[in-house]
Amino acid sequence: MAPRRTGSQGGARLAAIFLAAALLAVTPGPGIFDVVARTLAGSRAEGVASSLGTGLGRLVPILAASLGVSAVVLASAKFFTALKLLGAAYLVWIGLRTLLSARRDALASLQGGAAAPPIGARRAFREGVLVEALNPKTAAFFLAFVPQFPDPAAGGVAVRFAFLGTLSVLLNTLADMVVALFAARLRGAAVARPGLVRRPREASGAAMVALGLGLALARRPGAG
Repeated sequence: MAPRRTGSQGGARLAAIFLAAALLAVTPGPGIFDVVARTLAGSRAEGVASSLGTGLGRLVPILAASLGVSAVVLASAKFFTALKLLGAAYLVWIGLRTLLSARRDALASLQGGAAAPPIGARRAFREGVLVEALNPKTAAFFLAFVPQFPDPAAGGVAVRFAFLGTLSVLLNTLADMVVALFAARLRGAAVARPGLVRRPREASGAAMVALGLGLALARRPGAG
């Protein structure tokens, strides 16, 4: 009977983290807004590349947490502040660039000019990586939430932690790709109506600026 209860508890843990990861995946964050902006400004290929980049970026805190690095960063006020300000500045920069390019492209379309060339899939991928890798809130989530689910009695906590964290990253990446496909359809349907693309691009840019400012004001978890 005891082994059966242990298996049931393990299944409950896995179901709980799957549900939590799914909810996290559909919650708007820097990654989703970057994917939308890249798709609307460039193409579906850029959106998918950004999705893969944000996915890789999310793996950084997973690996760091497994090795104990994230715990050190979150425990150190100086390290946490330096990382959050760097991430905040990057988000604000990308958000402002998205806002300005959306307005510039809309004005060029009205005047019969050409829109700015897309940044390309490679750069979209690189920016996606940095958007998530420089976000200390991602590390804080995994350190605060995921360790509740590995069973210390089963051993291999670091490996189980990495597995559950990677599961969450895969769900997030899948959600980002779905968003990229929908944004690509919107972009294709709005070729003759630039305003339909401009508004979501501006909204994505403004959201990234707001997230960057919020990140800059974020307090270190556990700080008094």
